[in-house]
Amino acid sequence: MLYWLSKHGFECARVDHTGIDLIARNPDTKELMGISVKSRSRDPRHADESITLSADIFKKAHVACRAFDCVPYFAIVADVRDMIRVFIMTMEHLLQVSPLRKHGAYWKITKPYLSQYYADPEIMIFEFKTNTHRWWDDRTA
Repeated sequence: MLYWLSKHGFECARVDHTGIDLIARNPDTKELMGISVKSRSRDPRHADESITLSADIFKKAHVACRAFDCVPYFAIVADVRDMIRVFIMTMEHLLQVSPLRKHGAYWKITKPYLSQYYADPEIMIFEFKTNTHRWWDDRTA
C-alpha cells in the first residue's frame, strides 16, 4: 500500500496505532486519510468467499482518525489465486456497499460483486497479477 500510494504522489507514513495502519495525504484533493488495511489470502477452494470485517474495527478506525484529524478509509487487499486486488474507499462508502451486520461487514469477492466494485467511482482499485517463478516449497532436496 505504501509503495502504491507513494508511486502516485501521496505523502504517507506507516503508523502503529490501534484502528489505522497508514496516514496519507491525497495529492489531488489534499485530504488527509487514515487508512486501515485489511488483507486476506484465499485458498483456491475458498477463493470466492467474502472477507469478514469485524464490527469493532470501524469504531477503532473512527477513534484513531479523530485523534489524527483525518478521514477514515479502508484498503481491502484480496489475494486470490494469481491476482492481488486492492480496494480503497472511505469507511462511510464501505459501510454503504457492505452494511454492518451483527458480526461485522462482509466484502464479497464473487464476479457479480467485483463488477459492481469496478463500476463504482468511489472505490479506487489496483491489482497485480502474480507468478512465483521459484520458491522454497518448489525445490526438491
